Amino acid sequence: MKKVFVNLLVCVMVIIAFAGCSRKSEKASTKNDNKIVIGFAQIGAESGWRTAETSSIKDTCANDPDVELKFSDAQQKQENQIKAIRNFIAQKVDVIAFSPVVESGWETVLTEAKDAGIPVILVDRGIEVEDESLYTTFIGSDFVEEGKNAAKFLIDHFGEDKTVNIVELQGTVGASAATDRKKGFEQGIESEEKYTIIESQTAEFTRSKGKEVMEAFLKSQGDKIDVLYAHNDDMALGAIQAIEEYGLVPGKDIIIVSIDGVKDAFVAIKDGKLNCTVECNPLLGPQLVQAAKDLVDGKTLERWIKSNEDVYYGQKAIDAFDIRQY
Repeated sequence: MKKVFVNLLVCVMVIIAFAGCSRKSEKASTKNDNKIVIGFAQIGAESGWRTAETSSIKDTCANDPDVELKFSDAQQKQENQIKAIRNFIAQKVDVIAFSPVVESGWETVLTEAKDAGIPVILVDRGIEVEDESLYTTFIGSDFVEEGKNAAKFLIDHFGEDKTVNIVELQGTVGASAATDRKKGFEQGIESEEKYTIIESQTAEFTRSKGKEVMEAFLKSQGDKIDVLYAHNDDMALGAIQAIEEYGLVPGKDIIIVSIDGVKDAFVAIKDGKLNCTVECNPLLGPQLVQAAKDLVDGKTLERWIKSNEDVYYGQKAIDAFDIRQY
C-alpha cells in the first residue's frame, strides 16, 4: 500500500507539473498571439473624403500584424453608431474609436464604455459632453481654422473694399465640422463690412444635395451671388453642376472655395471651375493605430492630436495633383 501511495503521489505531482507548464505555455502563446482590437464606428460614405478616411484606417490595420479592426458603417445615423459602440463593448474590444455623426447625445453610451474600462478615441469630429473624461483624445483637424483659411483666401482674392455677396453650403446640422467651419468663416470675414452671407443652408455634405441647394440659391438670388463657400468639396462639386446648368461660369462668375482637398477638387481647380480647396487630411489611420497602441501600453495621450494640412489654389494645386492620395 505504501508503494502504491508513493506511486500515486509521484503521478499526481507529475500531472500538476505538466499542467503548470502547459498553462504557462498556453499563457505565453496567448500573449504572443494577442492583437490590439480596435472597434471603429464610421459615419458612412457620404463623400470622397469619408471614403479616403475609411480606406486609411482599414489599410493601416490590415497591414499591422499587432492590430485587429472591427468596423461598422452607421449610414449617417446616430442610432446606428450607438448600437455599434454597444456591440464593441459587448465584444470587449481594447479601444473604441468613432467619427460622430453629430456632437450631442453620446453621454449614455460613452459612460457604458467608461464603466467597461474601454478607452474611446474621437476621429475627425468632436462631441459635446459635460464629462470630458468619456473620451481620451481627439484626432483630426482644426475646423475653425479651416473656415478662417477659406475666408482669408476670399479676402486676398477680392480685397477689402469690394462688396461680396456669399452663399454658404453647410454640412450636416449638428456635426462639429459644419458648426466650426461656419464659425471660423464668420470670424474670418467679421471685420469686412462689405462681405455678406446672403443665403446659408445645409446640404448634408453630399454632392447631390449640394446641387439641389445651389439650384435654390440661384433661383432666389440669381446674379447677386459673388461667392460660394461650401463646407466640403463634394457639395461644391454638386453646386458647380447647378451653376453651369443655370448658365453661369463656375470659378469666374461665381468664385468657389471649399474644404477637404479631395482629388476631384484638384481636377476642378485644374479645369478652372473651383478656385480654392482648404485641406482637411483624412489619412488618419496611422495616427489612430498609434494612439490605440499607446493607450494599451498605458501612455497618456494629448487631448488633441492634430493632422497636418494646407491650402491649395491655382498652380499650387495643379503641381500637387499627381501626389494626391485621395
